[in-house]
Amino acid sequence: MRIIFIGSVDFSAHMLQKLISLQAEVVGVCTKIPDNKQSDLKDLSKIAHQHNIACCVTNDINDTATRNWIKDLNPDIIFCFGWSALIKKELLTLPPMGVLGYHPTKLPKNRGRHPLIWSLVLGLTQSGSTFFFMQEGADNGDILSQKDFVISYEDDAQTLYNKVITLAIQQLEEFLPQLQKNHYPRIPQNHQEANIWRKRSYKDGMIDFRMHSHSIYNLVRALSHPYPGATIRYKEEDIKIWKVKEVMLDIPNIEPGKVLYNTNNTLLVKTADAAVEILEHEFITLPKQGEYL
Repeated sequence: MRIIFIGSVDFSAHMLQKLISLQAEVVGVCTKIPDNKQSDLKDLSKIAHQHNIACCVTNDINDTATRNWIKDLNPDIIFCFGWSALIKKELLTLPPMGVLGYHPTKLPKNRGRHPLIWSLVLGLTQSGSTFFFMQEGADNGDILSQKDFVISYEDDAQTLYNKVITLAIQQLEEFLPQLQKNHYPRIPQNHQEANIWRKRSYKDGMIDFRMHSHSIYNLVRALSHPYPGATIRYKEEDIKIWKVKEVMLDIPNIEPGKVLYNTNNTLLVKTADAAVEILEHEFITLPKQGEYL
């Protein structure tokens, strides 16, 4: 089974390495050069060259030159794991077995952008790891493999990212032989159960202390590494916040955003319902007790 692998993030690198270790017939890799627009971008060309696999570096997977490069390699199937653009019909219909995609939610629920970030922002306690055959719409194709995973209160973006990689590798080990034998399930999605998450904006990462403490905690852990961090606007500067702790306080006559104390490079800040302790941040000079954020 001849495989073209498309990917551009850290998750992609782990999946490609696993395919190689399983001695899958990866005949070509498409990737892109990392830039500063996405935190977890990964150039897969080094892995491809290390294993003597043909490699195409492109920013447009749908352009004619890239599509012809893929066509010349005569793939049976394309694996697309970690590419932030829809694949068009001309490429989707090129390989006989189709294009296999990946989405870390329990499809058909929660299609769309930034699935790990929104899962944490919304405080979900479980989700799913889903491999599916791509169609022209977003995350709407037949499911090949789906497994549940738990999101714990302690999880942040990095631990959840790692959890998803571990589970996805297990799934890959299970379904690769099925694909190679051309005997595998295709489970249609129930589109009536679907919703689509939107693209996150910069404004979505701003901390507003009129929010409840739990919402602030979820926002901060959702945007922690490998993502760009939550943000506080302080003295006309944007300050990155990487870790906070919920603190249960009942002080009804203190306004949200007031710094309650400043000690040992941490801040305690009043929220709508209680307080949060800011533990990891990029303040150069800490706000003083009594200031407002």
